[in-house]
Amino acid sequence: MSGSRRRRAPPPEPEYRPGQLLNWNNSAHWDYEQARPCRYCGLDTHLRDSKKAPAHKTCAEAALAQQAAEAADAYQNGHTT
Repeated sequence: MSGSRRRRAPPPEPEYRPGQLLNWNNSAHWDYEQARPCRYCGLDTHLRDSKKAPAHKTCAEAALAQQAAEAADAYQNGHTT
């Protein structure tokens, strides 16, 4: 038996589709009192993130996807801190 083996290629990254990352079914993510500007896009929303900051679900998911991509890029380039 030889010592060299072929490595499999890593599986492709799953494609991000809005609406699939966060589960905001809990009513704690809704502010019945007043709409406030989203922390990402600035448009008014009644939705709140887990820290009670105003945020649209799709805006929060896009920000998480971007952070994950930046972290993966930094890791691959050896720029971790």
